[in-house]
Amino acid sequence: MSHGEDYATQVEALYRQYADDVLRVSYFYLGDRGKAEDVTQDVFIRLMENQPVLKAGSEKSWLLKVALNLCRDLWRSAWARRVILGSKKLEILPAHDDIDNRLEKEALMQAIHGLPPEVREVFILFYYQGYGIEDIAAMLEVPAGTIASQLSRGRKKLKVMLEEETTGG
Repeated sequence: MSHGEDYATQVEALYRQYADDVLRVSYFYLGDRGKAEDVTQDVFIRLMENQPVLKAGSEKSWLLKVALNLCRDLWRSAWARRVILGSKKLEILPAHDDIDNRLEKEALMQAIHGLPPEVREVFILFYYQGYGIEDIAAMLEVPAGTIASQLSRGRKKLKVMLEEETTGG
C-alpha cells in the first residue's frame, strides 16, 4: 500500500475486500461472533493507526496475522476461556464445507478448539483460508517443516478426539 493515495480510502477498500476473511478466521478461532466482530474492527483500527507499508498482494496475510495475534491474546485470558468453552459453536465452518450434519460440525469445532493454539492457527489458515504450507510458514515466521508437522500432529490428535467422541470415550 502506498502512502501517496488517501490512506483512509485504501483501508476502506481493504476492509471491503478482506473483512469477511478476517471475521471468518476470528470467528473460527474464538467461536464467538461478537468477539470475532471486535477483533475484526481492531485489526482495521490497527491498520489505520500503524499505517504499515504493505507490499501489494501481502495485505490479506498481514490482516490475518494481526487477527490471529489478537485472537490468541483473547483466548489466553481466563475470562474468554470460560465464556468460549462454555458456549455452543454453531455455523462456524464455511458454507462450502462438505460436512452436512450440524452435530458433526460442532464435534469437529470442539475438537479443533481442543488443539494447542499454534496448531489451531495452522489449521485455520490451511483448511479454511486455503494457504499453503510455505505461505503459512512465512506469515507465522516459522520453518515450513514446523507447519507440516503441526498439521500432521493436529490431524492425528483430531482423529483420536473425534473417535473418542463417537465411541463415547
